[in-house]
Amino acid sequence: MADADVIVVGAGLAGLVAACEVVERGRRVLIVDQENEANVGGQAFWSFGGLFFVDSPEQRRLGIRDSHELALQDWLGTAGFDRPEDHWPRQWAHAYVDFAAGEKRSWLRDRGLQTFALVGWAERGGYDARGHGNSVPRFHITWGTGPALVDIFARRLAGVRFAHRHRVDELVVENGSVVGVRGAVLEPTSAARGVASSRDVVGDFEFRAQAVVVASGGIGGNHDLVRRNWPARMGRVPEQLLSGVPAHVDGRMLEISAAAGGNLINSDRMWHYTEGITNYDPIWPMHGIRILPGPSSLWLDATGRRLPAPLYPGFDTLGTLEYIAKTGHDYTWFVLNSRIIDKEFGLSGQEQNPDLTGRSVRGVLDRARNGPAPVHAFVDKGVDFVTASSLRDLVAAMNAVPDVEPLDFAVVEEEVTARDREVANRFTKDSQVTAIRAARGYLADRISRVVAPHRLTDPKAGPLIAVKLHILTRKSLGGLETDLDSRVLRSDGEVLPGLYAAGEAAGFGGGGLHGYRSLEGTFLGGCVFSGRAAGRAAARDVS
Repeated sequence: MADADVIVVGAGLAGLVAACEVVERGRRVLIVDQENEANVGGQAFWSFGGLFFVDSPEQRRLGIRDSHELALQDWLGTAGFDRPEDHWPRQWAHAYVDFAAGEKRSWLRDRGLQTFALVGWAERGGYDARGHGNSVPRFHITWGTGPALVDIFARRLAGVRFAHRHRVDELVVENGSVVGVRGAVLEPTSAARGVASSRDVVGDFEFRAQAVVVASGGIGGNHDLVRRNWPARMGRVPEQLLSGVPAHVDGRMLEISAAAGGNLINSDRMWHYTEGITNYDPIWPMHGIRILPGPSSLWLDATGRRLPAPLYPGFDTLGTLEYIAKTGHDYTWFVLNSRIIDKEFGLSGQEQNPDLTGRSVRGVLDRARNGPAPVHAFVDKGVDFVTASSLRDLVAAMNAVPDVEPLDFAVVEEEVTARDREVANRFTKDSQVTAIRAARGYLADRISRVVAPHRLTDPKAGPLIAVKLHILTRKSLGGLETDLDSRVLRSDGEVLPGLYAAGEAAGFGGGGLHGYRSLEGTFLGGCVFSGRAAGRAAARDVS
């Protein structure tokens, strides 16, 4: 007898959404996960809760004129689809933009979603109209951040069976169809959420069902796999990486699914951040936090030279990563001052945003007045932060940071002086300064995100601050190839009966709906969209 109608592998956001859809259709579901119950929600729980909506009421209230056509233009210009295997990713991209411009917001709000009033502007691009980036702000923050989004679905599964500490090692295939999972039972653990847990085996298991949904995440916690899949086009493989996700994000189910016949595509497409800082209070191994920067910091490479246009903070993550990889170094620097850090620095992750996570209006107002307290804590305690009252002293402090190449003060001084000359009047040839002024034309940026252009060395804006930035692993953009019903395909393009994939394991849909790049706010939404499709199709297809 089957243990369930549908087995979902992975208790992250995509798996929870898929399970909800199965339950709503009257089918039995079993959720299998290698971690304990403290980790329900997976990576989504740790997230900032950003969601990509198109032409939302929040946008319109802020004077943003968005449209389906503009969003699709931005998406396709950002994705850069250029391979035969991009057939289904391209179909998913069109479908996802339809969703984001259509029922996505109302569907989530009907289930309890609330969003913060201000809309963020991520991945600003800086190229032409058909190139990479968001033409308008689209980053809507969940009020309550990642935990609140996870709870929308987790609370609907109170009566569902979970098999925690069950590690899937194999998909059971009979007569060409996936009919279950088998693997190892891991020893019980009371480890806190995100903490690396034991892999000691205490037993084995096999569960049967008519459908299996793989929603196990990507490879961001497995640096060996990140390096193995690092594309030649990106230059040298980084020697030093920080982890932006827990160790359990290990990519195991991708190879296990491929061994069962699933087609794994676009594995060389990944989304890693270039503004990573070492967590002074780590939860998982090599734990890094991403800075969410406004556009004003001066970005220098490891030799002290400014990054080329338009590689400014918050403009082009992949372009910046490619540039850094080709410099021969694994780190860069932000140079800024106290005025900039108080208004322009945020930190990604729910635990770094207690005001938004705790839904505290008072906390949000205090952040606006005094700057975010978690950022101040990193300035005081973080190994990557240094401060000084003069530029010469700042460079000396930068040279004292661990594992850096010595900077030539004259080189840094030349870059800072040249930049500061460009803010002396209303006119400039510096495109970063032009972009800062344009950003302040958006009300939300002017109020809460972008300072007025000023000299970095202005004593009234001091002290000076420098931050060593690391490459921070995060997302796999490729994954298992699926059709629009989230059914996994074989290498010949035919459906592998009984197997579905959702979330990061499916490249957020199709095996890579983002192509090479993301517009941000699209990962959580991709988990919701592909998880919904997988759950609906699996429930429909079981007899």
